[in-house]
Amino acid sequence: MSKIWINPSTKKDKSVLHVMISSKFLPPFIDFVDTHFGRNNHRYIFLGKENYRDGLTPEHKVEFLSTHDGIFATLLDDMRNADKVIIHGLWSVEIDIILSLNPDIAKKSYWIMWGGDFYFPERQTELRKRAIHNIGNVITGILGDYELIKEWYGSTATLYSCFAYPSNVVKIRDCPFSSTKRVLVGNSANPSNNHIEVFEKIKHLEDIEVICPLSYGGEESAKHIIQAGESIFGNRFIPILEFMPLEDYNNMLASVDLAIFNHNRQQGLGNILTLLGYGKKVYIRDNITSWSFFSQKDIKVFSFNKDKIDFNFLEDVKKKNKYIMKDQFSIDKLIQDWSKIFY
Repeated sequence: MSKIWINPSTKKDKSVLHVMISSKFLPPFIDFVDTHFGRNNHRYIFLGKENYRDGLTPEHKVEFLSTHDGIFATLLDDMRNADKVIIHGLWSVEIDIILSLNPDIAKKSYWIMWGGDFYFPERQTELRKRAIHNIGNVITGILGDYELIKEWYGSTATLYSCFAYPSNVVKIRDCPFSSTKRVLVGNSANPSNNHIEVFEKIKHLEDIEVICPLSYGGEESAKHIIQAGESIFGNRFIPILEFMPLEDYNNMLASVDLAIFNHNRQQGLGNILTLLGYGKKVYIRDNITSWSFFSQKDIKVFSFNKDKIDFNFLEDVKKKNKYIMKDQFSIDKLIQDWSKIFY
């Protein structure tokens, strides 16, 4: 793996404060920054009680803030004192308040857009709307999502195009042939996956196995999906109920022949990128920002709501997808994009 080294003599050091929540994406991100940018100028604060999970360990040397008063008393000062503030998703009412009432902090903040923190504006609080309106910079690889916050919230933020997390770095892989056709449906038990609609559309396919990752997204929803899946597919339905180590999960993705993500908004991008790097056929809806994103990059995905579901996938199209993925979603590209943000 090649590395892009930042020459400190040519860059002015900036103090960077990262505000985070517990998530499986974030410990690898901290490792990535430590490796390629160092720790001296980076500080990580997790909102919530001290809790080492999702790969986070004491060796990551992060801080925790768990009380409402503590967030205001400590975090507000920390955000004021930092040169730049990276907000990993807008998930806290305290952050909404700080960004709403402190335009100086909002101006130097960089919000990594996660999707659920801004979609469905009719469900967002007035504080969240004001915070999004005020924030000075946004980080996303999906241009369509940036256009939505301009339309929905009147945002005038500066866009930094970046796919944000090392979990989105694509590893090209040649996958072995399997005699059993395997279909991956969704990325969680969340109802936004619209599993049942997918089951109805693929039940005509013969001799298939249907794999559903259901380890998070709600236990009741998972039970409902399992009941429907087993009713339609019998023992050919394979629910995944436990969190899998990344290598095992990627091996599972490598074993499928096609994948269907029936979300009504941009979701599951990390899974989709990995699958395309593996040369898999992927269906998404054609009325979401992810569809435009792949079209702009000339990456071939298929329309769940318009196309027939089948396993046909031309070899030259598969190879073209893999070539573009390798070029656009490499570790070097991620380092380049973050260097523009940090410096």
